[in-house]
Amino acid sequence: MANAHVQALELEAPIPAEPEKATLDGKNKVLGFWLFLGGEVVLFGTLFATFLALRNQTNDHATGAELFNLTTVGWSTIILLTSSLTSVFAILAMHRHELKKMLSWFTVTIALGLAFLGLEIYEFTEYVNEGHKFNTSAFSTSFYTLVGFHGAHVTFGVLWIGLLTLQGLKKGLTVVTAPKYYVASLYWHFIDVVWVFIFTVVYLMGKAV
Repeated sequence: MANAHVQALELEAPIPAEPEKATLDGKNKVLGFWLFLGGEVVLFGTLFATFLALRNQTNDHATGAELFNLTTVGWSTIILLTSSLTSVFAILAMHRHELKKMLSWFTVTIALGLAFLGLEIYEFTEYVNEGHKFNTSAFSTSFYTLVGFHGAHVTFGVLWIGLLTLQGLKKGLTVVTAPKYYVASLYWHFIDVVWVFIFTVVYLMGKAV
């Protein structure tokens, strides 16, 4: 009963400039999420290390230099980096207490995330058609594991932000809902940063070697 009463008072209170940090619960959510991202960094670091160790083990099949299409990957990169910018606009709108603009920018973020996933599916399909399957070589296995794992994170992010957007239509912007939008935006920035490393380490280095 006491917790319900406190939450009711929080909902009725004026929304501050940074609503995601207005309550102790909100601050704890943000801190906890940073710790979670630390674990994700270790996980992706392991996958990157595995890929770098196996990238030359092609089993006499196509190498990255022969396989990768930087045009498709370049568009994917532009789309994902743009989606990071739109999520920034969403949080800025949240700080201005502009619910409709925040939800609109998050909707654009979702659309860009779906476009990225569409290009990645197209890319993987092209590689499979050229004989570059998951079990073709150690290189292909490490490649699909790293890039596919990132794609799974993008899929989760799209679903998460999508559900939060629907929730925003019902519950609006409060000190209770604001931390959810903020940590979702942090997550989206994280997977964008990971993609920059993938683009550099996997694709650019792959074409250079």
